[in-house]
Amino acid sequence: MRESIAMSRPGEGTSGLDLEKIGAILVRVSLAVTVIWVGALKFSTYEAEAIKPLVANSPLLSWAYTFLSVPTFAAILGTGEIIVGIMILTRPIAPLISAIGSLGAAILFFVTVTFILSTPGVFQPDLGVPFLSPMPGQFLAKDIALFAISIWMAGEAFRAARRERPGRE
Repeated sequence: MRESIAMSRPGEGTSGLDLEKIGAILVRVSLAVTVIWVGALKFSTYEAEAIKPLVANSPLLSWAYTFLSVPTFAAILGTGEIIVGIMILTRPIAPLISAIGSLGAAILFFVTVTFILSTPGVFQPDLGVPFLSPMPGQFLAKDIALFAISIWMAGEAFRAARRERPGRE
């Protein structure tokens, strides 16, 4: 009797493992779809113009506008995002490629997190830190979680790739 009670606790046994597996798939697919979707939008004028102040104020990326137009930079970035998203989706058949794509996403989100430090208007006027403005502050803050998710996905996919190739640890 005691054993059956212990097995029925939430988060234990098969149901917890099933939820974890479903969650891992949903995290991976939702991040990949989001990155592909946002990457495709980079080919639109409104999105290229929307990222312009973020890029122009970034010490990591502002140099790009010295030799690339706003639409060209956005298209290059969008192409990279689409490729990264597709790479992430390869996890069931090519975990190493998925791991590399996940690292690409981590780099992407790390760079966007740095925009919090370089973009004017991130913090609410007259309130300052830690009061984020709705745009761009709260918009950028979500990338902290997306960065962490990308790191987790890369680690999980690298472990899966090692399991497929024993002796390569």
